[in-house]
Amino acid sequence: MTNKIRTLIIDDEEMARNLLKRYIADIDEIELIGECENGFEGLKEINEKKPDLIFLDVQMPKLTGFEMIELLEFRPEIIFTTAYNQYAIKAFEQHAIDYLLKPFPKDRLKAAVERAKDKIGGNKQDVTPIDKLTEEPGSEFIQRVVVKDKSKIHIVPVEHIRYFESLDDYVMIYTSDRRFVKQKTMKFFENHLNKEEFVRIHRSYIVKVDEIAEIQQYEKESHIVILKHDHAKLKVSKSGYKRLKEVLSF
Repeated sequence: MTNKIRTLIIDDEEMARNLLKRYIADIDEIELIGECENGFEGLKEINEKKPDLIFLDVQMPKLTGFEMIELLEFRPEIIFTTAYNQYAIKAFEQHAIDYLLKPFPKDRLKAAVERAKDKIGGNKQDVTPIDKLTEEPGSEFIQRVVVKDKSKIHIVPVEHIRYFESLDDYVMIYTSDRRFVKQKTMKFFENHLNKEEFVRIHRSYIVKVDEIAEIQQYEKESHIVILKHDHAKLKVSKSGYKRLKEVLSF
């Protein structure tokens, strides 16, 4: 490829950014167009500068690397750089360019850049959309959901969520005082929520167990749950009723 790879570094640790800059200074194919110390800065820079590639840390304050990915409008290729091996190396590296575990040597970085060159240089037929990164089942339960609403970004703690409702390719998230629309699948939330706290009661609903006030028989072989506070009524499927019995032990 003749054009250089326009690249951003996004990492909250200055030492890590400086080391990366020293490493990539010796790689002719890389053009560093900026560096960011948190996910909010990274989000702004990516959408404005549209880099070909980003070096992305996972654990950052305010907005994690994975949360930032969910909010991107422009989606570059990604090389993860992190000190935490529990962030699904096996699950993610088949989709990202690479996953570098800190501290990594220069040769390891060069190998990752070679892979980036191949993918960015035109061999993109096997590229998985970057939003699929966050569809993979992870080893940890999510603790919050990040939602973009026009120019605002809302970070919703999971403990504030009452239930989820399927809306085709979107999910409506209900808290005690408002609703949020998230472009995500119900399957994602089913995989990533603590099953002792949230139950998939129907193809259209996932409900927080502590929000359930009553379970009532609706027709001969169907049920509904009635929630606390606003007495919302949600349908329960046969499989959902079975899950409720397992979780609530009745």
